Amino acid sequence: MPHFQTRGQVPPKRHTIFRKPDGGLYSEELVSTEGFSDVYSLIYHAYPPTMVKAIGETVCVAPKIALKENMQHRSFNGFKIGAADDFLESRKNVLVNKDVYIQLAAPRNSMKDYFYKNSQADEMIFVHRGKGKLHSIFGSIPFEYGDHVVIPRGTIYQIEFETQDNRLFIVESFHPLRFPKRYVNKYGQLLEHSPFCERDLKTPQNLVTHDEKGDFLVKIKRDDKLFHYVYATHPFDAIGWDGCHYPFSFSIHDFEPLTGRVHQPPPVHQTFETAAFVTCAFVPRLYDYHPEAIPAPYNHSNVDSDEVLYYVDGDFMSRNHIEKGMITLHPIGIPHGPHPGAVERSIGQKDTKELAVMVDTFKPLMLTEEAFTIEDPDYYKSWLF
Repeated sequence: MPHFQTRGQVPPKRHTIFRKPDGGLYSEELVSTEGFSDVYSLIYHAYPPTMVKAIGETVCVAPKIALKENMQHRSFNGFKIGAADDFLESRKNVLVNKDVYIQLAAPRNSMKDYFYKNSQADEMIFVHRGKGKLHSIFGSIPFEYGDHVVIPRGTIYQIEFETQDNRLFIVESFHPLRFPKRYVNKYGQLLEHSPFCERDLKTPQNLVTHDEKGDFLVKIKRDDKLFHYVYATHPFDAIGWDGCHYPFSFSIHDFEPLTGRVHQPPPVHQTFETAAFVTCAFVPRLYDYHPEAIPAPYNHSNVDSDEVLYYVDGDFMSRNHIEKGMITLHPIGIPHGPHPGAVERSIGQKDTKELAVMVDTFKPLMLTEEAFTIEDPDYYKSWLF
């Protein structure tokens, strides 16, 4: 999805001799997807990436399902999720199915004494509050408010926070995250009509080779379990790498909205897609400019998708009493639409300052125990006059 990148030192031809200054060999690693059939990167390590000293405890981190079949519009106050010191402990599953876990997190501290690798899913971490850096073997990526930080599965990383008040909206995807097909040409380049382009992507920089031996704890997630591996060398020991498989970030503030004379449907706001769900970014934009346009969205029946909207900032013309960090869930099978007064209120308005992230899943979502601790139980009544 992101284009070919090179960092550090790599040999002139792959799978050939590449020696260290002392005469030893650098260790080549292919990180590939869909076997050997999709995007990949080649990494050159100071030491083989296979040197495991110990395997410790295994911890179950599976979502605790409270409701499997949901047929009710629901709302959750995301900022009620309690903060935690540890990054992994702070991550709370809220809405899940077999394709995607939607999580909230409020970590206070950086990851200092361990590294993390999600081997079961790609991650998209949306930064609502806080700033810092994502460190990986590919280099570092700074992040701040509004960034979507995309981490492909199998990437070992550490997050360094510069703040303690951090709020994250996390999408854990069991399918690869891709740019929408209609945005890219047959060579993978983002097209002119795309609402963002390659210049908007932040890729890993400042590659630092950690030529270190010792005990390095890597917590590896697979099958909803955390496996504790202790490696004999630092996970970020690359002298160089090249390829198309690496983390990157994209700011919601760099999304250029597509508008029209009358109300445009949510696909014009799309950021990423998978075989099982899509994501969108709602950003400040001009309203529809037909002289009789109604800017508020029309009523909509979700025939084949659950709609999740995470409210980031601004005023939402279609909703009443919206707060930052709120999540709404409008499930398959029942219509939803603008709240009472919203349609009339929107007529004649010229623009909106709203910011939101949407996830539309093609299979129903289940509610976790954490979801019920932050729910507004009367939300489904909010369309009553």
